[in-house]
Order: sequence, then structure tokens, then C-alpha cells
Amino acid sequence: MDTSSLPRSFRLLVTGGGTGGHTYPALTAVRALQSRLAASGSMLDVLWIGTADGLEARVAPAEGIAFKTVTTGKIRRSSNPLKMLSAANVKDMARVPLGVAQARAIVSEFRPHVVLATGGYVAVPAGLAARLCRRPLVLHEQTVRLGLANRKLAGSATRIAVSSESSLALLPAEVRDRAVVTGNPVRPEVLAGHPDKAIGALALHGFDRRLPTVYVTGGAQGAQQINGVVRDTLPWLLSHANVIHQCGPANVDELRGAAAALDPVLAGRYHLTGFVGPELPDVLALADVVLSRSGAGTLAELTALGKPAVFVPLATSAGNEQAHNARHLADAGAAVALLGEVTAQSLREVMGPLLTDPARRVAMAERARSYGRPDAAERLVDVLLAAAND
Repeated sequence: MDTSSLPRSFRLLVTGGGTGGHTYPALTAVRALQSRLAASGSMLDVLWIGTADGLEARVAPAEGIAFKTVTTGKIRRSSNPLKMLSAANVKDMARVPLGVAQARAIVSEFRPHVVLATGGYVAVPAGLAARLCRRPLVLHEQTVRLGLANRKLAGSATRIAVSSESSLALLPAEVRDRAVVTGNPVRPEVLAGHPDKAIGALALHGFDRRLPTVYVTGGAQGAQQINGVVRDTLPWLLSHANVIHQCGPANVDELRGAAAALDPVLAGRYHLTGFVGPELPDVLALADVVLSRSGAGTLAELTALGKPAVFVPLATSAGNEQAHNARHLADAGAAVALLGEVTAQSLREVMGPLLTDPARRVAMAERARSYGRPDAAERLVDVLLAAAND
């Protein structure tokens, strides 16, 4: 559907969530579609189907998006097929038909021009309902490999938007012709940071601007594994770099105790915080190296910004996706992946060359940027409009 033939009110149904990895790409696409429609004199009527306890239940209403819930069930994975038939799984599987019936009623009443599914358990009933109601369905996959929900829905999809070229070969052969590489939408504000604003906002007056700055993050709650290895390398790390360490609110006191023993000059280069909020874009702009988990959203942001990164994948991520994400970039020289046991020694070994060799950082930044797609949201909007026009 090109913009010249857009209806006055374009109806988009969004489904997906549970985590930020599924929720924020959908929200970014909604914002981009809203802007595209407004520029052509149309308006967006959007409805989000999610779960009552997922992140989307807070995010969508806060953005003024109508929100409805359906029954769904979490499928607990296991490499043993017999364990997949656990009582909890059987009970949850039995909830899916009810969720499909509820979603079908919602889709039938709303009559969306297109349905966008970004993954998570709730996407399955809503995606199946789109097929039953003959509404175009666009899947968006954030990770290198299709997630469980998107694998279930692939056969019903009008288009499958993937975040990486390498995903195409991993798709089932029968749906590959419906796939298009869009990238993973990144919130535009993340790309608009200013280093000096981070210095002022966080009062980083002890930082030595001649040294590189490392941003350490384990996500909103922090990551014990990352916190521990950084604590064990702090004196060495601070002799080579300034460090902004987002450790999670529950971990601040313990790490503050470890930092109390630092030499005052080194301590001035260490900024410890439980949470980084609106200043995140500025912190990312200031960072020369990022040490973090390797979720799909993190990869999308860091490659769009062209940031050298050292990834410590979350071993318990669904389908081991974080390790696949990290290895994918590491194999291309666009990041470093610390897989398996992570120690102070292994962190020093990979951080040392990055912190002492600016040319190495520049080369890694360029490779990372080559994988970035800062226009991913606009590409996904193109796919949504095309699917609505099919």
C-alpha cells in the first residue's frame, strides 16, 4: 500500500511482548508508521494484544495505545521430548485454543489492515487469529534464528521481516521467498546522544578524557556474572579506562564496598549506578567500548551506533540465542564474545588490546557499523504497508 492510496485511518494490530526484546521493536515500528502516515495526511489506529503481566502491558498504555489481553501459555523447553509433555506444558497448551478464540474475536471486530507479530508466547494465538480472519500477517524476528513463536507462525505469514542477512538461510525453504531483511528497529533517541551531556548529567568530573571510557551494563536488573568479573578487575580496568558501571539497583551497595578500597585517582574514574535512564543515549555516545549481555536489542543499538563491544551472553537465554548473537558478530570481527566461563583473566585478555590500541577500536567499530541498520524501523514500515496492499 503506497502512501498515495492510504486510507484516512490505517488500522494496525500489534502482538508480541513479554520482554523488552519483543516489545520495544514493535513500539518503535508503531511510532515510525504513525509518522509516515501523518506525513501523508492519514492517521494510525493501533491496538496491541499482549499479556497482563508482560512489559507490553505497561508500555502500550503509557504510549496511549489501546491494549487487550488474551489467554496464553508458556511452553517450557527441553531437549528431551518427553519432558516437553510435562503437566505444566500440557496445561498451558490446552489454553492456546481459548487464546486463539479470544484473539479471533478481537481481530474480527478491529479488522486491521495488517497484523504485526514480534514474538513472545502471546503472538501465537493472535497470529493464528490473523490467518483465520484472513488478515495480512507480518512477523518480525529480532534474533539470528527464528524464535519459537515465529517458527509456529511462519507458515501463516504474509511477510517475514528478519534482522540479519544470515537469518535467510536458516528459514524453512518453503517460506524463504516471503522473507525480507529489515534489521531490528532501534529507538531514534538512542542514536542521538552527546558525550558531553553524559559528563554533565552524571557529574563524571574525575574522568580522564585522555583514556577510553567503558560502559558496563547487565540490563535493568544488572548481571551478577558481569558485576563479579568487573569487581575482580577494577584496579586493572581503571588504570586503562574510565568506567560507567550500571550494576542493577540491588547490587549497588556490594560494589560500592569494593570500590571503597580503590586509590582515589582510580576511584574518580569509576561511576557506579544501579540504573541508567534518560541519559542512556549520552552514555552510549561517550562509551568507547561496551561490556554487556548480547540480547537482540543490545546488538541492534550497538551496531547502529558502531560501538566496539565485549559480549558476555546470558547462558539461560531462550534457545541459547544470546550466544548465537554474540558469535555471529565475533566471527565477523565486529565484537568479542566471551563464551563459557568468564574470569578476570579472560576479561583482561580481551579488554587489554581494545583499551590500549585505538586503531583496533576503530576497526571493530567500522565492522560493527556495517552490521547496523539504523533505518530498520522505516524498512519495517515499508513491509507493513506492502503486506497491507497484497
